[in-house]
Amino acid sequence: TGDVYATDIKDADVQRFNRGRDAVLALRDGGVDAVMLDDETAKVFVKEFEDLTILEEPYADEEYGIAIGKDNSELLEKVNTALAKLNAEGVIDRIAKAWIEDGEEQSAYDGQTGSDYEAGTLVMVTNAEFPPYESMLDDGTIVGIDVDIMKAICDELDMKLQVKHTAFDSLIASVERKTADVAMAAMTINDDRLEHVNFSNTYLYAKQ
Repeated sequence: TGDVYATDIKDADVQRFNRGRDAVLALRDGGVDAVMLDDETAKVFVKEFEDLTILEEPYADEEYGIAIGKDNSELLEKVNTALAKLNAEGVIDRIAKAWIEDGEEQSAYDGQTGSDYEAGTLVMVTNAEFPPYESMLDDGTIVGIDVDIMKAICDELDMKLQVKHTAFDSLIASVERKTADVAMAAMTINDDRLEHVNFSNTYLYAKQ
């Protein structure tokens, strides 16, 4: 999303990075003049590096959704039903607040504790390079806002969640090829992606 907006800036020399951290390090080294990325992730880096700041005015608003295969309307309906319930109960807001405002670093959702799930396993692919939405602990465990929200969804669906890390550019393809059931990685809903997958209802709003 940042790439799309940055490319529209007249006379800008846009450099692209697969990881937000790599872009931020290039900024600190003087290789670029500014970095455009999601606001909550930007806050994580600004907290880590005191020589950085965030412009007060947002560049653009965006909506995050869960990518699901176009031939899997049944799962899409179930996910949307679960999201509606979790929103109504305030679960998603509590998860987001814990990570964004309270400094959670491992998990803000106490679920997925069962040993048997009648509806089987749901495979989620993400790119664990984008805190606080998803990142990887030293032991390889993938954590973050998106993981906790998907845990809550899976509890509603009586499914065991399995999370896999992959390159961001491969997320949509993984769903299309059916090597994953869903892709969730602070992913903006846009027309280009909608040509390949369906998206759930918006689960979080963000800014660039």
